[in-house]
Amino acid sequence: MKTLSLKSLSKTYFDAYAGTQVTAVRDVSLDIAEGEFVAIVGPSGCGKSTILNMIAGFIPASGGEILVGGRLVKGPGPDRGVVFQSFALFPWKTVIDNVGFGPKMRGVPKAERDAIAREYLALAGLTEAAGRYPNELSGGMQQRVGVVRALANEPDVLLMDEPFASVDAQTRMTLQEELTRIWQERRPTVLFITHDVAEAVFLASRVIVLSRGTVKAEVEIDLPRPRTWDSLAHDNGFKDLSAEILGLVRTA
Repeated sequence: MKTLSLKSLSKTYFDAYAGTQVTAVRDVSLDIAEGEFVAIVGPSGCGKSTILNMIAGFIPASGGEILVGGRLVKGPGPDRGVVFQSFALFPWKTVIDNVGFGPKMRGVPKAERDAIAREYLALAGLTEAAGRYPNELSGGMQQRVGVVRALANEPDVLLMDEPFASVDAQTRMTLQEELTRIWQERRPTVLFITHDVAEAVFLASRVIVLSRGTVKAEVEIDLPRPRTWDSLAHDNGFKDLSAEILGLVRTA
């Protein structure tokens, strides 16, 4: 895993309907250390997903630079793993083959990539699902497969765009606990996009608040780990940090 740096990042585009130039991201500079878990929150339209898509290489930046491990990002690459809201699994592949897809594309022999996939499936409590197909899994299990599939390719940075938005509240809490446990064990460098302030505080080491395409505030999350919802539900520090960040978002 390596550092992620954004240097004066900006994105503008032409709105054909309005006939005007729109600035989605304006002069964003941010450094994420190796093994750090950073969440970005902000109101709809503030530029969160635009930033993630530029880092992933899916859309070009209008200005500034994106560096992963000191190397300039010029397009999509295996050094950045992405987990989206949708499960995005290959329906014709078994779970183990879905998780082993990244290593397969890197030329890893089948026996080795199966071993890698089984290791990550075990990490997510999915060992018994290895031979099943995505349509045989619950939504929560499918999203867990999506997370470990991204990790199994050993990216330098893991990018997560509202990955738990499509599941029910109880499953979402379980997935949040699974993710923070996996992060503690493997320490990937994570950039996590969310509208949910409580989710950001629960997961992250640092929360970035965006407002109209710029960084409004950065808040350190010094809550103890390991974190579970049972341990934090009545924690005053968790409540205070959530209230502080929610206040920043509401005035963004």
